[in-house]
Amino acid sequence: MGQSLENQVVLVTGAARRVGQVIALRLAADGAQVAIHYNHSEADARRTAEECGAKLFQADLTKVSEIQHLYREVEDTYGKLDCLVNNAARYQEMDVLELTEEDWDAVHSINLKAVFFSCQSAAKLMLKGAGGRIVNISSLGGIRPWTRHVPYCASKAGVIHMTRALAKALAPKIQVNTVAPGVIHFDSEMPPKIQRLVSVTPMRRPGSGEEIAEAVAHFLTCSKFVTGQLLAVDGGLSQRA
Repeated sequence: MGQSLENQVVLVTGAARRVGQVIALRLAADGAQVAIHYNHSEADARRTAEECGAKLFQADLTKVSEIQHLYREVEDTYGKLDCLVNNAARYQEMDVLELTEEDWDAVHSINLKAVFFSCQSAAKLMLKGAGGRIVNISSLGGIRPWTRHVPYCASKAGVIHMTRALAKALAPKIQVNTVAPGVIHFDSEMPPKIQRLVSVTPMRRPGSGEEIAEAVAHFLTCSKFVTGQLLAVDGGLSQRA
């Protein structure tokens, strides 16, 4: 049996814009009390919060101390946390022969390290109650190799496998699953690189933020027997030969 999101407290990281914003709006429409996390995009975060009646929380997730402070603020505000959606991430194209230690750390500090310590802090708060659910947003890049996104691919592959390990470590009270978006396009113009990816996607189109939000909502409401799972929302691109 699944559950309703009515009055469930759900924190969405990186929820000011794009996929994170769409996820927050969808979960709020489903009845959740949404907590909006942002780092720099305050104006966008405020607009998102106004749209879904949410509260705002600012934190630099590359710093573990700020992650821990974020969850203390959530607890002080709501008294509990039922669900977490780890969406905040950095996507950057890099030449593999030119990237530096700083480049590598910049990607991994938010895409992998922050996801773990966010899960850790969330789990501690969830376990004060009846448990909870965590959805980590990974990527098609964690499934398929991209030559100019080596740190990104490594970080997202790490998120996928870490999700599986956390699902075991945090069972039976906490479910941990991951959604891997494929080509998700928001802008009116579609650059040639995106067009090429769409052309080899079996469904022959890019995905939408709403389709990612649908997958997240599924994991937050489905049977509690579902944990450690990867759901690729990619139009079949991960299956391409």
